[in-house]
Amino acid sequence: MLSTDTVSLSPNPLVQALRKPAKELTKADIIGYIEDNHIPMLNLRYVGGDGRLKTLNFAIQSKAHLDRVLTLGERVDGSSLFTFVEATSSDLYVVPRLSTAFLNPFSSIPTLEFLCNFYDVSGAPLASAPQEILRKAQRSLQAETGCTLEALGELEYYLFSPQDPLFRVEPQRGYHESGPFSKWENVRTQALSHLVSMGCAVKYAHSEVGNFVSDGRQMIQQEIEFLPVDVCEAGDQMVLAKWVLREVAHSYGIEVSFSPKIAVGQAGSGMHFHTRLVKDGVNQFSTGAGLTEDALKVIGGYLTHAASLTAFGNTVPTSFLRLVPHQEAPTSICWGDRNRSVLVRVPLGWQNVDDSMFRDANPNEPPIRGLPNDSQTIELRSPDGSAAVHLLLAGVTVAARLGLTQPGMADYARCRKVDGDASQTPGLDQLPSSCFEAAGRLLAQREDYEALGVFPAGLIDSWASRLVELGDVHLRDDLADSRVSVVELVDRYFHIG
Repeated sequence: MLSTDTVSLSPNPLVQALRKPAKELTKADIIGYIEDNHIPMLNLRYVGGDGRLKTLNFAIQSKAHLDRVLTLGERVDGSSLFTFVEATSSDLYVVPRLSTAFLNPFSSIPTLEFLCNFYDVSGAPLASAPQEILRKAQRSLQAETGCTLEALGELEYYLFSPQDPLFRVEPQRGYHESGPFSKWENVRTQALSHLVSMGCAVKYAHSEVGNFVSDGRQMIQQEIEFLPVDVCEAGDQMVLAKWVLREVAHSYGIEVSFSPKIAVGQAGSGMHFHTRLVKDGVNQFSTGAGLTEDALKVIGGYLTHAASLTAFGNTVPTSFLRLVPHQEAPTSICWGDRNRSVLVRVPLGWQNVDDSMFRDANPNEPPIRGLPNDSQTIELRSPDGSAAVHLLLAGVTVAARLGLTQPGMADYARCRKVDGDASQTPGLDQLPSSCFEAAGRLLAQREDYEALGVFPAGLIDSWASRLVELGDVHLRDDLADSRVSVVELVDRYFHIG
């Protein structure tokens, strides 16, 4: 996650102690660090089918024991982790990735942590593991185009606590608010500090729009945004961020939720992903003067697969309480520049910009030559906190590849650019309105996801069945006729992912 020239400023204590980037860490480095720092425990971590981080604890008992765990990992019951693994043949291996090592910021006993990959009985990567599907999607993109995809996530969430009588919450006025009007900034900054010490590439954190009070409790919306990294790392970092935020909130005796909608009429929470296409270290979305043809092709790929991507990015019925017209959350399949009503947004990317802003703000500074030209991203705004992050990013990577390799994608995008309110623009295709519909759109495009062996057919079947079983085919009619309660739905899907 770090390059050599950033080692000196790295907040990761392993990187500081070993004087090398995390990606270069060896087993000998890890064992030496554990010995030198008297670390008595290590944990293996991996993501289950519910999107949550799982834990296997080890008390280090000898150098030979440590070496064995780091080399061989351990076996686990796959049927208790994934619905697609049969109990009759459920054993899987989990093997640590040494480059992911970090010190647990919450444990009272010094503990070293590792993220793991899953392997089957033959020692091959588990084809249906979400992380492996994402790896296959990235490899296929690179093989077909010579490019890789990078991503950065925006994680929005609400904190719930008793109302503060001082400097009371102002409804829907939380965006970038500062204390004392902003509440629980310490939760946000502690999470930020922990994440960077763990090696995550975090851009910033801030308070968000959604502030309100209900029944004596204040609901405070915040956001953490990451820096662009390889899509496989981006998926891991999002899972770690949820774990860290829950641990920090719990330490304060308050609750955190990543649910897409917690109250009608209040801002929902999304999990937007910005992406950029990289070839030979160069961002292919811009040369500094507008979007490239490749950028338009990728946008076309995202738009043509947007409806089926909701199957991975919006996986609970409350997802579709957020995706409603006339809100910032998108419903129409289109794109635009700096337009927050569209599905795919092209944000400001420091294009056509020299050092004039810097010199105006800092008139005593000399001119700067050669400003970086790698900031332009393309943002997918539909996903939310219920997303199966690794499967979603795998699907996005597949869509980018198809955008680059199938004819007519740039023209498809050009015809669907919207400058005004997308919800007021006629003739646009719409996102699904339920998990049931999303499942149907996934099945309709399954060949695209299964091509080149990226998504296993069995996983597509089981995932679509899972969505159908949620029973939300008539969700909006049921809500309108009071056959289903919003409060009950929110409570049911309060802790997701």
